[in-house]
Amino acid sequence: MTTFEERATVHAFRDDALGEHDAVGLARAIRRGEVGAAEAARDAVERVRAVEARLHAVQVYVDDAQGYATGAGGGAFAGVPTFVKDNTDHQGLPTGHGSEAFTPGVARRHAPFTRQFLSSGVTVLGKTRLPEFGFSPTTEYETAQPVRNPWNTGYSAGGSSGGSAALVAAGAVPIAHANDGGGSIRIPAACCGLVGLKPTRGRVVPNDQSRRLPLDLVSDGIVSRSVRDTAAFLAAAETYWRNPKLPPVGLVEGPSGRRLRIGFLLDSPNGVHADTATRTAVTETAAMLERLGHSVDPVAPALDPHFTQDFLTYWGMLSFLVGTTGRALGPDFDRRGMDGLSRGLREEYLKNWRRTPGVLRRLKRTKEAYAVAFRGLDLLLTPVLAHTTPRIGHLGPTVPYPALIERILAYVAFTPVDNVVGTPSISVPTASTTEDGLPVGVMFSGRPGSERTLLDIAYALEADRPFRRIQDA
Repeated sequence: MTTFEERATVHAFRDDALGEHDAVGLARAIRRGEVGAAEAARDAVERVRAVEARLHAVQVYVDDAQGYATGAGGGAFAGVPTFVKDNTDHQGLPTGHGSEAFTPGVARRHAPFTRQFLSSGVTVLGKTRLPEFGFSPTTEYETAQPVRNPWNTGYSAGGSSGGSAALVAAGAVPIAHANDGGGSIRIPAACCGLVGLKPTRGRVVPNDQSRRLPLDLVSDGIVSRSVRDTAAFLAAAETYWRNPKLPPVGLVEGPSGRRLRIGFLLDSPNGVHADTATRTAVTETAAMLERLGHSVDPVAPALDPHFTQDFLTYWGMLSFLVGTTGRALGPDFDRRGMDGLSRGLREEYLKNWRRTPGVLRRLKRTKEAYAVAFRGLDLLLTPVLAHTTPRIGHLGPTVPYPALIERILAYVAFTPVDNVVGTPSISVPTASTTEDGLPVGVMFSGRPGSERTLLDIAYALEADRPFRRIQDA
């Protein structure tokens, strides 16, 4: 029998300084003197605390006595309250990586991306929760409360940026930091009805954890409720630092009207079939795009048949490396305290470690097959996930590893390719919902450096059919 907790919709929208503003709107109100930055921060904290008992999205708050950490010198988001994900250092706050295997110490300095994010002028209120080391597509734990989806608290908020997505979807803050090493921006965005763009590899400053690895999978960004917030974030990030090897993005302020050539697929190239609700969301989006004048045709891109197993092996290598070097995170690190997913990945890698050179070689060659798939196309439209948002527990780390990894691979079948290739990809909400009222997202992927095109199509969809609002649910 479903409990009240399981069927609750939770949001924090109210008549206060934040109102129904997105980040761009709130920053404008602050610049005009209609709202004070301190007032916005105070009201955001009240909003967070109003929903936190149900969502469990916050790992740690900034100490009020020390004052909130704000970006210096103004910026596009000056005074906008936000959170940083708890796998990224913020000076003065502990970085726990979602793990119970060690006691985190306080960070002595900001991570490079934190400095880039702060340069936009945001006010950091604390850090959001993630699954252990960001390995899972749901933000759940062996002993702690899971992060719950504000649209329906019986369901997952996604992962690994689940805490950030839950707070933004609930209206507690307009935007929040997220990062993506296999779908961790796009997955929670799809689960929570948000916009989630994974930038091109190298679009923002390199991620601290992944830049030294043989294959850098991780890109940092945000989750937001509006396309213009994501566009404004990219423009602000570029003001701080721009990669000269990539074409500039600039500030994209709306759809260009350009007619695009878009390929679409319903099932993943590695053979995972999408469920009915997901297929409906993609086909309805394809029809909408054609009505808007775009060319949309089915495609069947090919991937190396080893791709899924190779990605899983690399994933296991990451868990192995964490378990081996964990003392750098905390002197009391004990890999036996890692959760069931992390332990299972590590143990599986230890059986297959000799395959590592071939795995890396094949994964790096994926970009060649992906480039072939984009011949004659501007974008690729796919599901974000192979099935709709699961209930809490379906992907939790207490599920025995063989069953858990089978479930994860049947769920996360579309997002990892863009991480391996380094291409940009965006999750956008659709009008489709599940039987329980949960959002369903679709994903657009592009060539390296094509963020402007991704924002263009996202703006067009948002203008044609505004995204659903949780306060209207």
